[in-house]
Amino acid sequence: MKDEFIMLNEADKKKYDEDGYLIKPQMFSQLEIDKLFETAKTDNVIQKHTYGREDKEGNTTKLALWYSLNDNIYSAFARSERMVKGVELLMEGQPCHFHTKLMQKEPKVGGAWEWHQDYGYWYHDGFLYPEMMSVMVALTYANRENGCLQVIKGSHKIGRIEHGKSGGQKGADLAVVEEALKRLELVYVELSPGDTLFFHGNLLHRSDKNNSDGPRWSMISTFNKLGNKPYKEQNPSCYTPIDMIQNQQLLEFGQGISEQSSFIK
Repeated sequence: MKDEFIMLNEADKKKYDEDGYLIKPQMFSQLEIDKLFETAKTDNVIQKHTYGREDKEGNTTKLALWYSLNDNIYSAFARSERMVKGVELLMEGQPCHFHTKLMQKEPKVGGAWEWHQDYGYWYHDGFLYPEMMSVMVALTYANRENGCLQVIKGSHKIGRIEHGKSGGQKGADLAVVEEALKRLELVYVELSPGDTLFFHGNLLHRSDKNNSDGPRWSMISTFNKLGNKPYKEQNPSCYTPIDMIQNQQLLEFGQGISEQSSFIK
């Protein structure tokens, strides 16, 4: 029954508007997470399209990123009623899928991410308005030791910050970040498998290197509000309404990803 599934509500919306992020514990079941994680670990297409991003110390985080949604297990999460309706509530409009990425921060070598806003990148992709957000689903435990996400609570209200090069990444202007840290709370987003984090495109966030003996994997789907069509060419998925599936249908999707998923080049 629908009531068995965790859905966002108006109290969640109020908290998201104030903080710029929202954690929804156990939004996806262990069975759903196990199916996704096991598929991802043996998915040859994912492995083929996985690449690295170095931090300033030379440590590397691996990821695969694609644009199109179809009938694979990854797309089923992004198309699920839980996620689509949740994003619709928080974004106050119909969501479209920009991209999804599988983040693979391996033990001892998985690198850090500098302080940044996602919209700091997306603005240069041609999106005029920050009517965009991401949803992270934890596939493994995320904690301080393995480099969980850190966020500056309420920093989405600052607006877009200029970004520059830092190692193999782009980072936010550190003078602004340091001032934000003086005024706002730093939060370590520790998650269990199945916990889900919704966060605003202008929320400042970063992560440390994975110093643990185990991996930290997550899947992050990014959404754009219908009508916020970019003026630069992008995959049509970012301005096309999502073909939503019902919550109970998620486990019906078991296949891995295909080459037709429009991977980043």
